[in-house]
Amino acid sequence: MDILEKKQHYIVLFDCYESLLTDKQRQYFKDYYFEDMSLAEISQEYGISRNAIFDQLKNIYNALEQYEEKLLLFQKYNQRQELYEELKKLNNPSVDKIVEKLNNIE
Repeated sequence: MDILEKKQHYIVLFDCYESLLTDKQRQYFKDYYFEDMSLAEISQEYGISRNAIFDQLKNIYNALEQYEEKLLLFQKYNQRQELYEELKKLNNPSVDKIVEKLNNIE
């Protein structure tokens, strides 16, 4: 998995499991991935060492992977999307409406 794929992977897992992380974990992750802050900038912002931020991000990655391993939310989401695509191939307007409603729920 290259760097961009890895980044995207963790962002998707974060979307699924954000509420299971602590407030600090959420903030560190958002600062690093969404605000594009460096480890040094984040450490300066919170008054802790750069190494502590690095360790926190590593712990966040592990937590996200463990949540996915146990709950499988992302895997199930992908499976549903594949089924929706199969249903769309039927070219049935009634089915298409239902699929659209289901997608909106997600």
